[in-house]
Amino acid sequence: MKNSSILDVQNLTKKFKSGDKDLTVLKNISFSVDEGTSCAIVGPSGSGKTTLLGLCAGLDKPSSGSVILKGQSISNLDEASLSKVRNEQIGFVFQSFQLISTLTALENVMVPIELRGTPYREVEALALELLGKVGLADRTHHYPTQLSGGEQQRVGLARAFIHQPAILFADEPTGNLDGETGAQIEKLLFELNESQGTTLIIVTHDRELAAKCNRTIELKNGEILHDSLPDAGVDPETGVSEIETVSAADLTS
Repeated sequence: MKNSSILDVQNLTKKFKSGDKDLTVLKNISFSVDEGTSCAIVGPSGSGKTTLLGLCAGLDKPSSGSVILKGQSISNLDEASLSKVRNEQIGFVFQSFQLISTLTALENVMVPIELRGTPYREVEALALELLGKVGLADRTHHYPTQLSGGEQQRVGLARAFIHQPAILFADEPTGNLDGETGAQIEKLLFELNESQGTTLIIVTHDRELAAKCNRTIELKNGEILHDSLPDAGVDPETGVSEIETVSAADLTS
């Protein structure tokens, strides 16, 4: 049975001022993502990937068009309402980790649900459990400067998943890591994604990482160039999924 859509992006356009001219970064982007699936957004530098991710996560507002999360348009919400949606529904993993330097690993992970007013001991227990899952049970009281890049990203993963978000956005989650550490983070990302049933949307330059997702959307010059269709069937001889790649023109015809 087909999953229900969790994210609907409709005619999304984003412009920025460049001197006295408008620079269009995204042009009339439309797509939907099914609940519980994983989707990679790829494309060359400057194609609009990170801008699109930020708009979908409610970190920025579009010039026109809308982002609908679980049936609710988030594009025109006031900041208080948007903060509530982000805190309850959205997780985000940053390439540069974005940990709070004055807080320990445990405290960094606790932040998202501490803001809800959840009792301290309950939050602490959840944070400790997640830090254990990402292999940092012995690093809970270390500060970010005392952790390696891979360890900091593990803290970031635990923080992103602690409130069991409906959807998680990851912006180049392995971009600042060496190959071995990056592979470990990828494995954890998909394991947590599967165990919590969270929809996963990743911006990446890594085609191998993108290939592990159910679907890949490729951007070029602010437009969708290709969109691989999930659930295209399985080859009966090889058992390999027959993912068909189509052009944006095909999708709208």
